Amino acid sequence: MRSQQDGGAGMTQAEPVVKDEGGPDSLQDHSPQEHGHGHVHGSRAALMLGALGVVFGDIGTSPLYAMQTALGAVTHHGRLPSEGDVLGVVSLIIWALILIVAVKYVALVLRADNDGEGGILSLLSLVHPPNAREMVPMVVFLGICGAALLFGDGAITPAISVLSAMEGLVVADSHLGAFVLPLTIAVLVALFAIQHRGTGAIGRLFGPIMALWFAMLAAVGLFHVVQRPDILMAFNPLSAEHLLVHAPGVAFAVFGAVFLALTGAEALYADMGHFGAGAIRRAWFVVVFPALILNYLGQGALLLDRPEAVDNPFYRLAPDWALVPLVILATMATVIASQALISGVFSMTRQAITLRLLPRMSISPTSRKSYGQIYVGVVNWLLMLATLMIVLGFRHSEALAAAYGIAVSATMLITTILLRRVMRELWDWPAIPTNLMMGFFAAVDLAFLVANSTKLLEGGWLPLAIGGFIAFLMVAWRKGSAIVQIKLSEGGTSFTEFMERVEETVVHRLPGTAVFVTRTADRVSPMLVHHVTHNRVLHEHVILLTLVPTKRPRVPAAERLAVEQLGNGFWRVTVRIGFMQKPDVPTVMRGLARLGLAFCREEVTYYISHERLIRAERNPALSGPVWTAYHLMQRLGLRASDYFHLPPDQVMEVGFRLEV
Repeated sequence: MRSQQDGGAGMTQAEPVVKDEGGPDSLQDHSPQEHGHGHVHGSRAALMLGALGVVFGDIGTSPLYAMQTALGAVTHHGRLPSEGDVLGVVSLIIWALILIVAVKYVALVLRADNDGEGGILSLLSLVHPPNAREMVPMVVFLGICGAALLFGDGAITPAISVLSAMEGLVVADSHLGAFVLPLTIAVLVALFAIQHRGTGAIGRLFGPIMALWFAMLAAVGLFHVVQRPDILMAFNPLSAEHLLVHAPGVAFAVFGAVFLALTGAEALYADMGHFGAGAIRRAWFVVVFPALILNYLGQGALLLDRPEAVDNPFYRLAPDWALVPLVILATMATVIASQALISGVFSMTRQAITLRLLPRMSISPTSRKSYGQIYVGVVNWLLMLATLMIVLGFRHSEALAAAYGIAVSATMLITTILLRRVMRELWDWPAIPTNLMMGFFAAVDLAFLVANSTKLLEGGWLPLAIGGFIAFLMVAWRKGSAIVQIKLSEGGTSFTEFMERVEETVVHRLPGTAVFVTRTADRVSPMLVHHVTHNRVLHEHVILLTLVPTKRPRVPAAERLAVEQLGNGFWRVTVRIGFMQKPDVPTVMRGLARLGLAFCREEVTYYISHERLIRAERNPALSGPVWTAYHLMQRLGLRASDYFHLPPDQVMEVGFRLEV
């Protein structure tokens, strides 16, 4: 775990904890043994079912609108689709799924895990390990842009997914149109309200539903494929080439619409920490990929027989008696589709905090078995608010379709660029085949991005605006944190130098124990230096407490504490903590007392630093907008005393002015 500063500006962390769920002083390590790579545990079937319920909802519900939108781009002005149109669009969708999702993401990108975690920020940390003193190099800025765009997509996906399913009510009965918007809002509020239960529980709830959904996709698609087996000609890539050559004027529009079939591919990578790469690969190749291919082929077969069904080929696949049950199942599936992006946003938030791109937030582990399953309350409710505003602003899924895709296509291109660096620098793959392969994927990603950019004025500006705002906040926090860290480091000193200052400065040693909670393990914290310089007193016993988070679920008591006596009443205590243990520094003190440090039973005062940031009048390090954003986030971030669960009546905040 990377070093962190003393509970003040720029501090980042995972979930450091020292108090077990099962008891404050457990001496046993209850963490299960790891199965394979990463931090995900459980039977293969359970993980695969959970992945179906969380990871594949977005891409699994693309058949609702992808085929309809793509053919709409070809058959504008009311023209019915020809056989060449249908075969060409289905061929484009099939080969896009094969090349981009199956080959690029499932076979290649999922290999680039960071200790079991996925997502574009995890990829960034592989090629550019964080350095508190660095500002924003180009590769970091690239990763920030990709992550910020995916945050924007996380707000749009729930809106368009649930809206598109609810609009199936109009297909069943045109008089139900007035209920679409209220029902969409109600479903979205309920979805965000259950997020605190964790993706594991949600996966168990949603997994069987998604299994039924994919079975339905395959069944209705296969039924129509049997009726028109000539649709299998769509596997010939020349069918796609024929469409693009004979309709060059709509090629970009078709590409942009076909891309809708791929949305959710980035979520496969972002959600890898929740279920593991193995479960995601198995679910894709065994269940998801065959079901999607059969359904798109089935929609194509239907349109070969009934071109007039182009108005909604997905719902026209089902017989009339099955329409209402299909709408209900589609609604549940689209709710689950939203879950893929929501879970991915939670994972990216934690990674952004670790990479010093966002301020400290309260992150709650939701599983005793998986490090990746977390809940971030602040992000959850902000995401819900943004989603509801988008629904009320656009009101129809057709209007939102123009805003959908541009963010994901840009993120996919950035992922390709970063993945190439991983392949060359970490995997040591040969230059020529790597460059040829990733050059091909980059060209395809760029084509999709250019095609989606034609929607900019129609609604594509929305994810760019959201992503741009979040990217600005990340850059501001990164720059501000780096500068503050440098300023604080300048105020630190070695322990030898500090002890000389203590002998000269301190005029009185108070009875009792002082605990300075600090992340500075090799130097004396500026907080302690400031306290001695200005107060000229110290407690009789002084503990320099450093917490070191690990990625184990629990660290047993026998391995948890490392104590070093420094002399002159000073002790350095290092606490190794697991991600399923709650932060409770007072519990550490009770553990130290049992180890023989009897003075830890006495009244203890905890010292936490609090820097009052002042912008320099001459040559400020941060520009006006960046300073405003950083200062606001620094003030709104979770306070160190709350984070470490310190008793309020025993906390002293050492405040000092820091000019930046």
